[in-house]
Amino acid sequence: MVVRLSDLKPGQTGIIKEFNSNELLLKLMEMGCLPGEKIQLEQIAPLGDPISVNIAGYHLSLRINEAEHIMVEINN
Repeated sequence: MVVRLSDLKPGQTGIIKEFNSNELLLKLMEMGCLPGEKIQLEQIAPLGDPISVNIAGYHLSLRINEAEHIMVEINN
């Protein structure tokens, strides 16, 4: 099942499939968000923004509006 990264719950993992925003494509790829990479949602800030993810062995904070453009295939 392919969903937006912003729809995952803490602890869920997935594989990045694609981006649905050409404006954010380069920025996300420079941060290590590459198609085929495993990504795990670790935490959501108390007010819901930003979120913390683990990708390629490091922690990354993303705003919800950025996470909405990352499509992931969920594993669990």
